[in-house]
Amino acid sequence: MKIYFVYIIKCSDDSYYTGFTNNLDRRMIEHNEGKNKDSYTFDKRPIELVWFETFNDVLNAIAIEKQIKGWTRVKKEALIKEDWDKLVLCSKNYTQFGKWSSTD
Repeated sequence: MKIYFVYIIKCSDDSYYTGFTNNLDRRMIEHNEGKNKDSYTFDKRPIELVWFETFNDVLNAIAIEKQIKGWTRVKKEALIKEDWDKLVLCSKNYTQFGKWSSTD
């Protein structure tokens, strides 16, 4: 059975990058070595792996990667910190609950 990874890395400029791979160790080496000059992380090295999850279903992994890529920074940080209450609150409607900041 094949295993897939969805991951979040923190870049040297303090930004986050979300990705998908079938070999997490190899992919982290590629990010840190700058294998692709056109990649988001190329000029933001070194990178640090801050979160990952494993999946058996490639389509599910890709769907989760796309979902996380659409999240705000605060929501990604709640996931990284495993702050499930804040993750739920960050998922609420802005007009009803207001906008979260990273200091909340």
